[in-house]
Amino acid sequence: MMESKHVQSFDPIIDAQCRVLVLGTIPSPKSRDVQLNYGNPRNRFWPVIARLFEEPLPASNEEKIALALRHHIALWDVLECCDIVGARDASIAHPIPNNISSVLKQAPIHTIFCTGSTAARLYKKLCEPACGISATALPSTSPANARWSFEQLVEAYKPVRCAAQSTSCLTGETYE
Repeated sequence: MMESKHVQSFDPIIDAQCRVLVLGTIPSPKSRDVQLNYGNPRNRFWPVIARLFEEPLPASNEEKIALALRHHIALWDVLECCDIVGARDASIAHPIPNNISSVLKQAPIHTIFCTGSTAARLYKKLCEPACGISATALPSTSPANARWSFEQLVEAYKPVRCAAQSTSCLTGETYE
């Protein structure tokens, strides 16, 4: 059995033009290996974002960051740190939230999305009371979420594109 490991979040990916904040829970072991959110090659986040904006799939970390920022999407994690076994969100212990308000001061972010039910639950409990902005839960793009096909994920993530291209585009939908 794997041991619990203390894990830290990366710095946020953001610039002054971001309108949308997409939050994961905490970087997975494979993401930590490559030093980028959604870095597991089997994670479908980057292919979904590329499809949403009709762009080629970026290969390098720099290209992935540029894709997000070009479309006014900031990326970060709900948690600053926690203890976790592997990439299993269900094993999270001792969660410490990121200071979401600090990121909201850096750009005109009007919409927050959480990738996966654990990120959404932790955001609602730990972050929303401090920053005052509710988040829309999206399905996880993790390879562990086999219930959702690639095409279903692209459809579910369309509100991200809408919010990134607009100043008001809320669906109120929650995906599990």
